[in-house]
Amino acid sequence: MVAKHLIDGNWVAHGTLKDTINPASGEPAGQYHLGDSGLVEEAIGAARQAFELETWSMRPRLRAEVLLDFAAQLERNAEELVEVIIKENGKIRREAIGEVHACVSEARYYAGLARTISGRVQETDAGKLSIFLREPVGVVGIIVPWNAPAALLVRSIAPALAAGCVVVIKPAPQTSNVNHLMMACLQACKGLPKGVVNSVNNDEGSVVGQAIAASENVDCISFTGSSAAGKSIMAGAAGTLKRLSLELGGKAPALVFADADLSTAVPEIVHGSIPISGQMCMAVSRVLVHRQHYDELADKLAHAFGSLVIGPGSDPATHLAPLIDVANRDRVLQVVEDAGRQSEILLRGQALEGGKFSGGAYCSPSIIAAGSTDLSIVQEEIFGPVITLETFTSEAEAINKANATRYGLAASVYTQSLRTAQLASRRLKAGTVWINSHLRIGAETETGGYRQSGFGRLHGPGGLDDFLEMKHIYQEIRL
Repeated sequence: MVAKHLIDGNWVAHGTLKDTINPASGEPAGQYHLGDSGLVEEAIGAARQAFELETWSMRPRLRAEVLLDFAAQLERNAEELVEVIIKENGKIRREAIGEVHACVSEARYYAGLARTISGRVQETDAGKLSIFLREPVGVVGIIVPWNAPAALLVRSIAPALAAGCVVVIKPAPQTSNVNHLMMACLQACKGLPKGVVNSVNNDEGSVVGQAIAASENVDCISFTGSSAAGKSIMAGAAGTLKRLSLELGGKAPALVFADADLSTAVPEIVHGSIPISGQMCMAVSRVLVHRQHYDELADKLAHAFGSLVIGPGSDPATHLAPLIDVANRDRVLQVVEDAGRQSEILLRGQALEGGKFSGGAYCSPSIIAAGSTDLSIVQEEIFGPVITLETFTSEAEAINKANATRYGLAASVYTQSLRTAQLASRRLKAGTVWINSHLRIGAETETGGYRQSGFGRLHGPGGLDDFLEMKHIYQEIRL
């Protein structure tokens, strides 16, 4: 498969061809045409023209129909999408299936919301009317990461289209063919005007993303990625003061209190820490446990992680698939090695090679006993199958330690006390807190970060807000 650009309703085969790589084997998975700033300008121009000249922004019923058609196209092409996600991203099959199902759910959810966008009318005095309209912000730049390339695209594009916006997309280069299939599903939707959806593949560097961020004709950026990349996007967009929706890095803590049921906590922590092989911003990366449970929890987690089946995502028996590439695998293992100079490594991850692992970016999980919140292993996002284990003796200490990083995307609390659950959840500086569970995400529920985990919200009714402006129209009527 060769991923092309999509501009003004046309497939564009422009730019040097480059391979995407299968993380499970190191072999080519597909190809894509490299983008450039000229293509970005064409795509933005097509989007601007569609927004200004088409009636898309004023037709909520049409937008709902297109999103429902999009959901149907995703279902129709689900099997092929799953295979390409596994091939380019490397994730396990059930995660790929879940990702496609999430896309269908999200598209249908925002199809419903497209027909519920309303304003209000207020009479401030006799004959003095204030009309408040919610209007689409305009051209939206969507920059998508590789770790969930279909779901993270749809959670931005669905509310943007529902709001009446038009979009220019920059997919992650590692998963360009996934994006091409998503664009093909949109292209098949009846009623979608040309230019409403455009996509330009990545270049060899960051020219495409920077061009979208800096353009005066882009009104809003929806970005998911690392905090460092988010700061770069924010700096690039500063000259035009465009609206930003940023979901950035995370360092999600799981707090295991003295009264926690470990038979619930352990499988939830394992489940919460290994999705996409730990390459997920909301995944558990820190486990804070009451000192009385430390030894037992450490043993149970080491056993659980050590029992995981590691292999290619295409194998139904696999629990933990490869990382996105060998460079990232080696980076993660070096982080573990460096941490071992200051902390005890309870379970040491290793590169796996030969046999079914040949050519792939496989590594086993790691658990590190962290004695201080100041350690880089505690403070920095790792994006791999690595967790730290930390202790506390009081509720206040648990909250202080949990809040001791610059991130605030997600957390989970394990306790049988309703009081502890609610108080801890309120005091944690995180956009999402799960109680006795982790990673429960749905189209209906907003997600987003505090502090350097970003701002704005995706999913849920609040997911529309970043793509809508409020306009006040005032009129005096002579009585």
